[in-house]
Amino acid sequence: MTPRMALLQTLEHLDALDPDHLPVVPLDAYFTGNDQEASIAPNQWEFGRPPIGELYARFQAIAARPDVQGVYVGLHQDWGMALEDDTEWPAAENIHILTCADEPTVLSWLDGLESDGASTGWPYGQHAAAPVPAEGFQVFSVFWD
Repeated sequence: MTPRMALLQTLEHLDALDPDHLPVVPLDAYFTGNDQEASIAPNQWEFGRPPIGELYARFQAIAARPDVQGVYVGLHQDWGMALEDDTEWPAAENIHILTCADEPTVLSWLDGLESDGASTGWPYGQHAAAPVPAEGFQVFSVFWD
């Protein structure tokens, strides 16, 4: 099974589990095999957002920090279009960082990614299968326009 098919299978399962909230998947599950620049932050691609491989590497480095519990990808409401088009990767809306770091520190990690910043919490509500931050940790959601 290809990484794309495995991701789609996971997304279908998560959607069935909680159809009222957008699915959230681990960083590696979303980026492994993904070479579609328009799959995340498409409006910033070619306008300063680094290539998808670099974006992945930057968030992998953040995920490896001792003050980070995990990094996850929040899907866009149109992710299901990839079910109908074999050439499409499921669209992502944001990146969620579970961390005990403060906001200025988190924002410093995002320098050069052309994001519009990060807000605390799950912007569209927490999916039933989304990870729960450990005590002393919180969710920062990185967003682009």
